[in-house]
Amino acid sequence: MSEPSYEELKARVAELEKKGGRRTGSLEFRVGEKGGVSVYGLGRFPVTLYYEQWIRLLDASSDLRKFLEENKAEGKLKLKEK
Repeated sequence: MSEPSYEELKARVAELEKKGGRRTGSLEFRVGEKGGVSVYGLGRFPVTLYYEQWIRLLDASSDLRKFLEENKAEGKLKLKEK
């Protein structure tokens, strides 16, 4: 079996980057060594909270959604441009 050429390797790397690159919109959840649950895919860094914190946040989801919509309407939030 012969060694692949530089060009073949470059093409293979480009192909793998397309397939396994950052998946926009997809979220990934992981449990850390200390028991925190991290959410990857929201931004550059993961968001990590402990179980009780996630439950409190989820219980307040309707209040959070209302707060976000009110502040969006007032133009206070930085929104991603399309």
